[in-house]
Amino acid sequence: MSRSIRLFLADDHPIVLAGLRNLVQAEPDVELVGEATAGWAAVKSIIELKPDVAVLDISMPEINGILIARKIAEECPSVRILVLTFHEDRAYVHQALQAGVRGYVLKRTAAETLLHAIRAVYVGGLYVDPAIAGRIFDNKEARAGRTYESGATPSLTDRESEVLKLAAFGFTNKEIAGRLGIGIKSVETYKARGSDKLGLKTRADIVRFASAEGWLTNV
Repeated sequence: MSRSIRLFLADDHPIVLAGLRNLVQAEPDVELVGEATAGWAAVKSIIELKPDVAVLDISMPEINGILIARKIAEECPSVRILVLTFHEDRAYVHQALQAGVRGYVLKRTAAETLLHAIRAVYVGGLYVDPAIAGRIFDNKEARAGRTYESGATPSLTDRESEVLKLAAFGFTNKEIAGRLGIGIKSVETYKARGSDKLGLKTRADIVRFASAEGWLTNV
């Protein structure tokens, strides 16, 4: 039997935190290892506990969830960060992705989506709440910055496609190398070549392209 997902929860609203606790504690494959109600306490506990997944409210006292995600990405890159929020604006989603967040869940849909999101990011996937994914990763924006017209997409090699897909799912270069049985330098080369062909500059660009191409439908 596989081990449980070690989970950390951070939200400054006691009622919301209690609801999240009740939701995850009912699951046999999830182990709640810690909680916090303020930003710096969350950072300290996550660094000490090193959970598999940390669920953070974006609007936290002292330091918000986006800044926490950046801090954790530097200190504990193995921790998968998932943010929980009322914010449905694409600016928040893009900011979260740039900070290294692997999951973005709306509080209004958390009862139905949170556990799926936790499991998705735990195995290396990327999860954006279905309620906003279509608007966040619309086709027009996904193609922004590319130098070719619709219907004239540059051809990617199979390896370039594989590497970009795994990068979109949130895997590191080392993890991609291990999955594909190639060197890290080769991963960097395939990612760079594929990104150059598509005019993609950042990881968020790769994610938007992947969503528009239907690569993330199985997350």
